Amino acid sequence: MDRRDFLKNGSLTGLSMGPLSAAALGLASCNNDAGKGKTGPVVAGATDAPANPAEFILLEATVDQLQDKMQRGEYTARSITEHYLKRIYEIDRKGPTLRAVIELNPDALSIADELDKERKAGTIRGPMHGIPVLVKDNIDTGDQMMTTAGSLALEGNKAAEDAHIIRQLRAAGAVLLGKTNLSEWANFRSTRSTSGWSSRGGQTRSPYILDRNPSGSSAGSGTAVAANLCVVAIGTETDGSIVSPSSVNGIVGIKPTVGLLSRTGIIPISSTQDTAGPMARTVRDAAILLGALTGVDEKDPVTKGSAVHLVRDYTSFLHPGALKGKRLGIEKAGLKGHEGMVALYRQAIDQLKSQGAELIEIELGKETRPLGDAELLVLQYEFRDGLNKYLAGARAKPKTLADVIAFNKANEGRAMPYFKQEILETCEKKTDLNAKEYLDALKKSTGARTIIDRIMTVHTLDAICGPTNGPACCIDLVDGDYDTGFYYSAPAAMAGYPHITVPMGQLQGLPIGFSFMARAYEEGALLALAYGFEQAMKKRAAPGFVRSSIP
Repeated sequence: MDRRDFLKNGSLTGLSMGPLSAAALGLASCNNDAGKGKTGPVVAGATDAPANPAEFILLEATVDQLQDKMQRGEYTARSITEHYLKRIYEIDRKGPTLRAVIELNPDALSIADELDKERKAGTIRGPMHGIPVLVKDNIDTGDQMMTTAGSLALEGNKAAEDAHIIRQLRAAGAVLLGKTNLSEWANFRSTRSTSGWSSRGGQTRSPYILDRNPSGSSAGSGTAVAANLCVVAIGTETDGSIVSPSSVNGIVGIKPTVGLLSRTGIIPISSTQDTAGPMARTVRDAAILLGALTGVDEKDPVTKGSAVHLVRDYTSFLHPGALKGKRLGIEKAGLKGHEGMVALYRQAIDQLKSQGAELIEIELGKETRPLGDAELLVLQYEFRDGLNKYLAGARAKPKTLADVIAFNKANEGRAMPYFKQEILETCEKKTDLNAKEYLDALKKSTGARTIIDRIMTVHTLDAICGPTNGPACCIDLVDGDYDTGFYYSAPAAMAGYPHITVPMGQLQGLPIGFSFMARAYEEGALLALAYGFEQAMKKRAAPGFVRSSIP
C-alpha cells in the first residue's frame, strides 16, 4: 500500500493545510475547563498587545542552558514557566493563533514553585528538574486537566491517575505545562481527515507557513516545540505520528522501540505498534527526555522486555564523530521525485560521506510496501479492543467505541463538521483478537522485522536511513490530507523498531527531516548517529510564522 492509499484508508501521520480564517477553521477555545471560563495559570506580564512571534527571551533555549541559568540564579523554574505561559498566550491563543495547546495546566506554577524550593534546599532531581513540558492530549494526567484525544465525546474525562510515563516525568522534576492538540483519535477517525484538526481543539497550524499543516497526529507537540512554546514535548506514534510532525516542524523526534516506554494510561490505537516518545529541538534534549520516560511498568507487560536495555542517561552516547566508520543503508527511493527533496537528500548523503560513513543503497520501502494492507487490518482490530478496554476504566461518559460513534452522530454539527467517522465505524464491525483475519494480518505486518533484520545483516549495517517524509502540504478541510511524495515511517512502525528524525534542511521554507532506524533497543546507537548528523548539518532553524506560501 503506498502513501496515498494509506492516507485514504486510515492515515496516522497526515500532512495538511489551507488559508482559512480562524473562524472558518472552527478553532476551539484553549480554556482548560471547557464551559466554565477557566483559562489555566495566571500569566505574568501577559497583555493584549501584539507580540512578534520571532522574538522570545528563551528562543531556542535548550535543557542544559536553562539548567545553567537556574544554577546561577538568573532564572527559576517559576520564571521559566511564566515565560512559556506568556508565549502561549501571545502566539498560540492570539497572534498567529497556532492552536498547538489544547489545555493549560492550572497547577503549572505551583509545581514550579515546589521544584524551586527543592533546588534552594540543595535537591536537584536531574536534568529535567524545573523544565516545562507539554504532553499530547491522549496521555492521562491525574490532575485537573482532561484527556480526550481531541474528541468532544470525551470532554470532561479527567483521569484518576497519571499514565506511567507521566509519573516518570514528574519524578524527574519536570513541570507539566499543559496538553497539546492532536489529530482527533490520533488521526484514526476518517478516510478524509485533516491532520492537526480535532473537534475539541480546532486546527493546529504550521509555525513556518501558517496556511500549512504541522502534520499528525502529534501536531500540537510538533508545533509547540518548533514555535518555542515549551522546551520539549511528548508525542505518541502508531505509524508516523511522532516522526512526521517532527520532520515537517524542523525538530528532532524519537519513536522508541515498542516496549521501551509504558503505554499504560495512553488512549490506544495498537497494542503492537503504539509508543510515546520525545520531541525536541536538539538531539541532546530528546535524549535527556527519553531517559526520563523509560521504565518497566507491571501494567504493560511489553515493557518487561526492556528491563535489560534500560538507559537513564542517553546523552552518554552523544559525540560529534559518531558517523565515522559506520555502515549506513541509504533508501534508494529517496533519490527520485521532487527535485528539491532529492537535492536535500543528496546533500545529506554527501555530509554522511564527509563524516566517514560508508553508504550502501537499499530498497526497504519497496520490500515493506506490500505489508500495508495487513497493517491497516491489525490497527482496526486492535483499536476496537484497546479503546473499549481504556473507556471501560475511564471517567468519560462513553464506555465503548460504539458509544463514541453514537455521540458523534448525535452531535454531528460540532463533532463532524468537515469529515466523518468511517474508520471508527469499520473498526466497530471487527471482532476480537482471536479472529483468523487478525492473526494472519499480524503475522504479515510484523514481517517487517524480518525484512529489516535481513537487510541490516546482509549488508552489515549500523542503521537504515532516508528522508522522513515530504514537506507539509496545505490544510484542506474539503478533501483532507494528501500525499507530498515520500513516506518512510511504516517499516519501523510495523516492526516496532526505533526511528529517529533530524532536520536536514528546508524546501521553499518548509522543513524536511532525515531518518535513522535500526533494530529493537538500539536507541543509543541511533542517537549517536543522529547527533553526529545534527552537528555536521546544523539545519535546525526557528520558524518565521509566514502567513501564506502564496507570494
